Amino acid sequence: MEFLKILSLRGPNIWTYRPVLEVWLDIGALEDSPSNTIPGYYERLSAWLPGMIEHRCGIGERGGFFQRLREGTWPGHILEHVTLELQNMAGMQSGFGKARSTSVRGVYKVVVRSRNEEVTRAALHEARDLMRAAMQDQPFDVAAAVARLHAMVDSLCLGPSTACIVDAATERGIPSIRLTDGNLVQLGYGSRQHRIWTAETDRTSAIAEGISRDKDLTKTLLQSCGVPVPEGCIVDSPEEAWEAAEDIGLPVVVKPSDGNHGRGVSTELMTREEVEAAFKLADAEGSEVIVERFIRGNEHRLLVVGGRLAAAIKGETVSLVADGQSTIRALIDTQINSDPRRGAEEEFPLDVILIDENPAAQFELARQGYTAESIPAVGTSVLIQRNGNVAFDVTELVHPEVAATVELAARIVGLDIAGIDLMAEDISRPLAEQGGAIVEINAGPGLLMHLKPASGKAQPVGEAIVASLFTASDDGRIPVIGISGTHGKTRVARLLTEILQLSGRHVGLACSDGMYFDGRQTDKRDGANWATAQKVLMNRSVEAAVIENGLTTILGEGLGYDRCQVGIVTNIIADRHFGDYYIETEEQVRNVVRTQVDVVLSGGVAVLNACDPLVAGLAEYCDGEVIFFSADGQLPSDHPVKRAVLLRDGVIVLREDGQETELYRLAATDAENDWQLLAVVAAAWALGVSNSLIKAGLANAA
Repeated sequence: MEFLKILSLRGPNIWTYRPVLEVWLDIGALEDSPSNTIPGYYERLSAWLPGMIEHRCGIGERGGFFQRLREGTWPGHILEHVTLELQNMAGMQSGFGKARSTSVRGVYKVVVRSRNEEVTRAALHEARDLMRAAMQDQPFDVAAAVARLHAMVDSLCLGPSTACIVDAATERGIPSIRLTDGNLVQLGYGSRQHRIWTAETDRTSAIAEGISRDKDLTKTLLQSCGVPVPEGCIVDSPEEAWEAAEDIGLPVVVKPSDGNHGRGVSTELMTREEVEAAFKLADAEGSEVIVERFIRGNEHRLLVVGGRLAAAIKGETVSLVADGQSTIRALIDTQINSDPRRGAEEEFPLDVILIDENPAAQFELARQGYTAESIPAVGTSVLIQRNGNVAFDVTELVHPEVAATVELAARIVGLDIAGIDLMAEDISRPLAEQGGAIVEINAGPGLLMHLKPASGKAQPVGEAIVASLFTASDDGRIPVIGISGTHGKTRVARLLTEILQLSGRHVGLACSDGMYFDGRQTDKRDGANWATAQKVLMNRSVEAAVIENGLTTILGEGLGYDRCQVGIVTNIIADRHFGDYYIETEEQVRNVVRTQVDVVLSGGVAVLNACDPLVAGLAEYCDGEVIFFSADGQLPSDHPVKRAVLLRDGVIVLREDGQETELYRLAATDAENDWQLLAVVAAAWALGVSNSLIKAGLANAA
């Protein structure tokens, strides 16, 4: 099984709207050996990857793929399913796949959904190795292969906090572009975009973030506005920490000024020894150390998004009960770390407690007179950890006055997304009744605790963040005009861009002549490709984007946008495209160009050449309206015609609902290519450009 080529189709393509990898697979002599002819092949694959029982395959029912495997299928089809299963097992959910033969015997195109190109490439190679081992009755370590892929998913894919925001945007039809290998993502296109970086957005003020990092300043601002905060101060030494504790009154809390995740925080300190030891823990974590009054109750993290409470979660202390025989170290493993909700990976809501790597836990044991090797008397309750276990959803319990207080706190600091830590015995009661207070405000708060709480209901925090950036009617889209076909694409793109600029819009253009912004060429290289289209859509000044797409772009890269407002198909001369990418028939060429029509939005328009039967027939695939253009005045009879642009005796005519309006008389200088002007007029009409501006644009073109 040889991989002849692997194509990364990063945008909509002939297979699907989503990014995929397309592998050209040569199976050689295996063309004569379907799966049912290889002894033990079915048994080994089904034992190694039992989860493939869920692959319904073309049969359409559970176990469908295994049925095909028993009855006999070929390596291309098997590679598709094994790759998808390995990706799923590694935590990168993928459900779409195809395997199709080509005109060359033994060569197949295998297509699998790819959320990350590097991970899917690795999964394809692991899948091929696994299949070879199964064919040859050799061992294969499935767990090791999945572990390798899982490590790649963790390091290369979006983190869960960012992913939940992107997923929420996708649900609303808002497009996204990943701007780096990390978690910086653009939501929306051009001038309608917003950027997120995990739980920070382009509305997150740098000043507000700086304030939140300075815990002492944060408390001062909150206190000045009447928000309850614990009394406290910054100290420079263990001795100063004790002096501050005496002034404030015991018990106290000692914590770093810029720490997070509860690291270096010690609470309910009662003695000088405890305070001075806690100072050293906090000093190791942050640049400054704070001593403040201890507030009784449980930790709570409340998430405020766009000025409104979005989620709330509660923390609990961690304790164990001695059996009189085991060490505390052993009891931590059997009573605490055995909880299936605990794990080292990010997806676990609770952390594993590793006593040797947890100074705070060691400190708590020392306060009780124990070490990790102590064996307390039977029945003794031993406190292991006071904080850092904020994982129990209480959103529906938050009292309205508490919600109003944290919303005010976020406004005072100036954060659009804030994680607010407060101490309270009962979150369903006002803070004033119980002496509760806000102890910290965090920028860029973690969202995973709200998505996967240890108990309670997961909260739609991604949806809340998207709603704070985009109003209910805003899909983050600018008009995108995609142009495909055999001839005339570049001229149509250039002329349409000029007309849109006359209408006062800032226009980005990606075409064979290069990349342009507002008529200024910024790159002279061929720009009719995925990468240049993406650059145009990233530009925050662009209010409309005109993008040329040749057939090689669709076949080799995919479109550079997910959907478009207007999709233009100029013409199709099928034999000009034969030979590349195993394209050999007129129908195959038509299916490639169809991609441009498939991505037209339901509120958009396809502009199609009525004089070309292959193009006109694409009208049935458009989710939106169709405007035909016709150089001979003829229109298709097999599709309803609401609007059309016709050429009659050298005059461009607009037809709508049977009524015709003469728009512009053409000069006789370029009669052979007049049909291209019709496509331009139709697209401008679809975009709401006035007749007078369209005529002015045509006059300039002449």
